[in-house]
Amino acid sequence: MAMTKFRPCIDLHEGKVKQIVGGTLNDEGAEENFVSKKSPSWYAEKFRGSDLKGGHVIQLGPGNLQAAREALAAWPGGLQLGGGVSLENAGEWIEAGASQVIVTSWLFDQDGNFLRDRLKALAEEIGMEKIVVDLSCRQVADGWKVAMNRWQTVTEMVIDLDIIDHLSQYCAEFLIHAADVEGQCSGVDVPLVELLGQWTGCPITYAGGVRGLEDLKLINEASAGRLDATVGSALDLFGGSGVTYNELLAWNRQSSD
Repeated sequence: MAMTKFRPCIDLHEGKVKQIVGGTLNDEGAEENFVSKKSPSWYAEKFRGSDLKGGHVIQLGPGNLQAAREALAAWPGGLQLGGGVSLENAGEWIEAGASQVIVTSWLFDQDGNFLRDRLKALAEEIGMEKIVVDLSCRQVADGWKVAMNRWQTVTEMVIDLDIIDHLSQYCAEFLIHAADVEGQCSGVDVPLVELLGQWTGCPITYAGGVRGLEDLKLINEASAGRLDATVGSALDLFGGSGVTYNELLAWNRQSSD
């Protein structure tokens, strides 16, 4: 039986490892929960030492190229890379050591209309097995819609099983941030987790609002173990007090047994 696993993340903002409140990110900056004194490569090496597969490095806005390259170089083939990915640079990120690239905003025009041909072209260029589609979303009146441009622009794309099924022919997995609860340690979006847990195809990683082990158990139950999850601001490595890194490693060992 499937079981939710913890996946690590390295969020980069202005060249530093940070934890921010997701919905506050804009050109002026962001509301910060934590700014690390440690380098991106320190985190990558830590995750490498624990053999934590399927984690990601996300560039939150400009000024993160060097930091992202540093993290990938510390664990070649061990981390996915997201933020500013397009057809023009996806291959370079794979060469720089990314296991896969994560795409969101580039798949939409400035008005939030989905550009399917772009995703198709990217899959043809680097192979669908190298692509993670980020469907990070905000709540709307009747569900959730994908949000782009640092979660500030809500697109036309409704999150449901049909769109996940359609997009899965072009990618190897999905990353889905619940942007309304991201960085707030306020609990997970359970209805979204329940919806995503009905998907039985390629892997999905959920991010947003995880406070500790109880929330991992909740995700595991609500998704029938089908979703993996990241833990950000609650984690001791990022200044949090909700859960320790060692507790998450023990959780993963238990889920592998």
